[in-house]
Amino acid sequence: MSSISKKHTVGVVFGSRSVEHDVSIVTAQQVMQAMRPDRYEVVPIYITRDGHWITGPGLRELKHFQADNIGELIGMKETLISPDPRHHGLILAPVSGLLARSQVKRLDVVFPALHGSHGEDGTLQGLLELADIPYVGAGVMASAIVRDKIMLKALLSGHGIPVVEHVGFTRHAWVSDPDAVLSRIESEVGYPVFVKPASLGSSIGVARANDAAEARNYIDIAANFDRRIIVEKAVQDAIEINCALLGNEDVRASVLEQPITWQEFLTYEEKYMRGEGPAGMKGAERKIPAPISDELTQRIQQMAIDAFKLVDGRGTARVDFLVREAAGEVYLNEINTLPGSLAFYLWQESGMSPQQVVDELIRLALDAHAEKRKTVYNYKTGLLAHAAARGLKGLKK
Repeated sequence: MSSISKKHTVGVVFGSRSVEHDVSIVTAQQVMQAMRPDRYEVVPIYITRDGHWITGPGLRELKHFQADNIGELIGMKETLISPDPRHHGLILAPVSGLLARSQVKRLDVVFPALHGSHGEDGTLQGLLELADIPYVGAGVMASAIVRDKIMLKALLSGHGIPVVEHVGFTRHAWVSDPDAVLSRIESEVGYPVFVKPASLGSSIGVARANDAAEARNYIDIAANFDRRIIVEKAVQDAIEINCALLGNEDVRASVLEQPITWQEFLTYEEKYMRGEGPAGMKGAERKIPAPISDELTQRIQQMAIDAFKLVDGRGTARVDFLVREAAGEVYLNEINTLPGSLAFYLWQESGMSPQQVVDELIRLALDAHAEKRKTVYNYKTGLLAHAAARGLKGLKK
């Protein structure tokens, strides 16, 4: 792990139009707390629930987010990240009067702290790729794939990584013919099942259904949160085992944990409203290290690394498994890229403080951007001159 030699300006983006908005706010506060003032100039960038972008020092105080008029606090400015690589950062006061001028605030790196839709799903990453700004965590493709549980399971199973039996379908298919969907669930999976919005996290919209009547009710609920729904077979007598990862090309795995829940699955309240809360901090009760054999531990760690590389992950992730040790069964359940999990508490077991984890993630972001800069994007041909001389008709397209 190399040190960061110069002070960097880091934009921390959070909030956004997502049902996981509140989780994102707390994540961002914990990330900013973990940034050393002597190494980073932190620029908080908050996207409101309706998609309005603002920045200002008041965004570093959690208490301000309980007010409805946070954008009117002293020192707040309208802002946005410019997709133009010449700006390489924020445009401040982008909507201004005729004689006013916008300002540009250069960002050395962006730390996404957005959970769920419009941020964790590759959309913000796409903007940052256009802007040519280094950013922490997974790229566009990896972010998009792991957010969609249907796509992720298809990819994993196609490469020999075991996943639980499941059925995926669209909201349109459900509304058009719910009986046909229920028939598929009955024949392909069987009850009990877990109903989930395909691209959400934080256990929002997730429920266990023991029969068709419950499934019908819970699918109706899940369809309010996503246009794609996944129904997974409930693995009986399984425990959850989680593994955190850190790296780009060279990836290392953390100690494993077993979250403890008194419910049938880890609820939103257990994840975020007990203990220290989100952002990978220790919230729910858990056993660290997980009480499983050394052989199974190594198997799960390697499976997590293999899956991370398969989706072209980078930076960090927490990979969640369902395990039946006596039967020798291991199923990869989810991959949570940043900021779905920073797993500070797991890396602390390996001797890394939250400050050191953030340092390493920023270093990895800068390394990934340096690797990107090796790729040629500006390539001129004679096509335009040829088209101008010959006309557009007859050109092979």
